[in-house]
Amino acid sequence: MRAWPKTHSIPKVLLEVGGKPLLQRNLEILRDQFGLDEIVVIVGHLGEHIREFLGDGTRFQVRITYVDCPDPSIGLARGLLLARSILTAPFVAILGDELYLGSNHASLLPADAEFDAACAILQTSALDTIRKNYAVTIDGDRIVALEEKPERLVNDWLGCGTYVFDASIFDAIDRTTRSARSGRVELTDAISTLVRDGKHVRPLRLTGSYVNINSIEDQNSANYLVRNREFATYKVSVVIPAWNEEGSIGYVVRDFRPLVHEVVVADNKSTDKTAEIARAAGARVVSTTLRGYGDALRCGIDNAVGDLVVLVEADHSFRAKDLGKLLEFAKDADMVIGTRTTRQMIEQGTNMHGIVRWANVMVGKLIEALWWSQEPRFTDVGCTYRAIWRDVYAKIRPRIRGIGPEFSPELMIEVLRGHRRVIEIPVSYYRRVAGTSKHSAGFMALARTALRMLRLIVRKRLGRD
Repeated sequence: MRAWPKTHSIPKVLLEVGGKPLLQRNLEILRDQFGLDEIVVIVGHLGEHIREFLGDGTRFQVRITYVDCPDPSIGLARGLLLARSILTAPFVAILGDELYLGSNHASLLPADAEFDAACAILQTSALDTIRKNYAVTIDGDRIVALEEKPERLVNDWLGCGTYVFDASIFDAIDRTTRSARSGRVELTDAISTLVRDGKHVRPLRLTGSYVNINSIEDQNSANYLVRNREFATYKVSVVIPAWNEEGSIGYVVRDFRPLVHEVVVADNKSTDKTAEIARAAGARVVSTTLRGYGDALRCGIDNAVGDLVVLVEADHSFRAKDLGKLLEFAKDADMVIGTRTTRQMIEQGTNMHGIVRWANVMVGKLIEALWWSQEPRFTDVGCTYRAIWRDVYAKIRPRIRGIGPEFSPELMIEVLRGHRRVIEIPVSYYRRVAGTSKHSAGFMALARTALRMLRLIVRKRLGRD
């Protein structure tokens, strides 16, 4: 199944790219670039999710009419026939599972143009994408040939899922035979029928970026395109959990503050000058009664305003020099986590030695094994230094319950359970500026931390939490 397992419980058109469902992005193209406010949505498998999301269209400033397709296996062309009685005037059709970024849809249709059908085409150097979509041959202002998923390519024109039709397309679908390859009537073949009839089928030359979302890798590529293009507009928040960290908090805030939109310190009612020093250094401090490390991080994320949230420790064991790495990889992942287990990047005098290091590696490998289908790679479950997109966190927030050190593996597991992409990268790890670790300062503390983590991991794997 396409884009499995993400499409197990939601239709593919509701997969999110850059925090927004594909269907919404394409509805906005119809509304904003084509100026349309009457939208017909053909729904099939899991169509109730689409109805729930779009409603009657009021939320999106359009009016929506739904057409049910009880058997989605009939394909796009036969599905379009179900709306025949509604689509009586020339209409624009756009597939719901495609991403257009920076496109010129608004300029595709000159007012004086006359044609029976039109197909959006994009010139591309990624020739494999043509083999996955359809190929077109053009002659001036006409398309003279189309081929669905071609084996042999004759040019670099990619056929895309934006069309303009008049009523003649319905008759063409009726007269088009089933594809020997797919066993159903292909819309591309129906348009070819119009070409053979001598109808004027026009190319609409697209610009911008395009991805047809057929797999998880396609969605990852689409996410990267959106995030990379818009990255300069995103706000980054750094969240620091703190309790009696006056000896180090100022160093951490001053290190990160010039590079991000805000630094949020989640202060567990410290009895020293932690809050005062953090504010003086430029942080926004949220002082409240918290139940532990995980509770503090959750509080900090909830109060942060950034589109991307970065977590660090208050002891200055992580530095802003690695921030750029996390942000760059965040363009290509839903969460980026650091690993402190790369020996060349561990400063002498840290607590990342011997049993601590190997305990993190082994628990990381346990999570890998238990969620093998997600293909994660973890060598450190306790590293606080990580970055997560706010929209991703919002989806898993109701399932994040850990109040202590178990919060770290829980966040990793819930991102995996949400079928999101996690990338682990090496980060430098330094001696604490002040204080001692509350979770691994001695064997007993380490044992308690490991036990809490293991208990949580087992409960998550068994579906009890």
